[in-house]
Amino acid sequence: MTKRLLLFLWIISFPFYNIGSGSAQEDASRIRVSVVLVQLNVAVTDGKGNYISGLSPEDFSIVEDKIPEKTATFEEGNEPPRRLIDVAPGAGRTQPQNIAKASEPNDTAATGDPAKLPALWSAGANVFILFDTSNYMYRGFVFAQDSIADFIRSLEGVSKVALYSYSRDLSRVSTLSSDRTQVLRGVRNTVAGDDAALYNSLLLTVKDAAQLTGKKAIVVFSNGPDNASLVPPEDVAELAQSTGTIIYMISTQQAESEPVSTAVFERMSKATGGKAYFSKSWRDEKQAFSSIRDDLAHLYTLSYYPQPNSNRGWRTITVKLVGKNLQKYHVRTRDGYRLLQQTQPSTDSMPAPGAESASQ
Repeated sequence: MTKRLLLFLWIISFPFYNIGSGSAQEDASRIRVSVVLVQLNVAVTDGKGNYISGLSPEDFSIVEDKIPEKTATFEEGNEPPRRLIDVAPGAGRTQPQNIAKASEPNDTAATGDPAKLPALWSAGANVFILFDTSNYMYRGFVFAQDSIADFIRSLEGVSKVALYSYSRDLSRVSTLSSDRTQVLRGVRNTVAGDDAALYNSLLLTVKDAAQLTGKKAIVVFSNGPDNASLVPPEDVAELAQSTGTIIYMISTQQAESEPVSTAVFERMSKATGGKAYFSKSWRDEKQAFSSIRDDLAHLYTLSYYPQPNSNRGWRTITVKLVGKNLQKYHVRTRDGYRLLQQTQPSTDSMPAPGAESASQ
């Protein structure tokens, strides 16, 4: 019960992106469900794991709870996002309208009213690195630092990078920054010690990432199982799904020897559209980081404004490729999200579109 209460308290503190309008006379204590821009990060690969590039928005079909959705924005790899539809604000719902030609991020010609167009995010991804500095890391600590440093240097096209470390507590060593030197300095300043509260720290990292729009990912480097958290990993995974945050897990042989941790890492990464890697040597660690870098560079990012849906709980998302020639390829993305709720005092205090990020 305590765990669920803690998670609830963390969840309700999120700002969510509301594109609806309402009466200022609404009851200040009323609980309203925010209408959000749902964002999907989609990897498309062939049977050998090679990435498929050059696909267009028309090649994707998105269905939420058996309701077809219209793609609102589209981005491939580190290219700038494109707006595909306009959104006419209404009373708590969206009204997508087709636009013949995809507009560029700053194009307002489609409506003539830039205030009605939510701001698009920057190209690339925001990456949070969560580094295990618990007492599991006494062996191989320097090798892990080297692998993380090389990964940071290799992140081309990424908007910003942050370095967090964890043992019993989370340490925001270097907050989200485009200054690679600052982040690399943070890597070298990390030290090992104390128990590992991975899931507690990962939940806090997901909360930080959830406040951003656009592509966002958490890369976890763990050298052992969690032995100090209060939060169950299933709740962390669901929150990451519901906020559109990808989780990649890189774990060492020591963690792999724990069957429970192995299963949890695999389920958590898969649920969010990421991957889990189990490294037996420092060479494997470098290869895992390289694979994540390539994955981020080849993701398609699609978003949509949900059609009216009475489901106020878990919503299932299905993404498929359209056309016989594309059926042979594999699609990897998250399979749904939970519609989170929040208390909003009045519409007067709602953020303007783009002022606070809260895409699902």
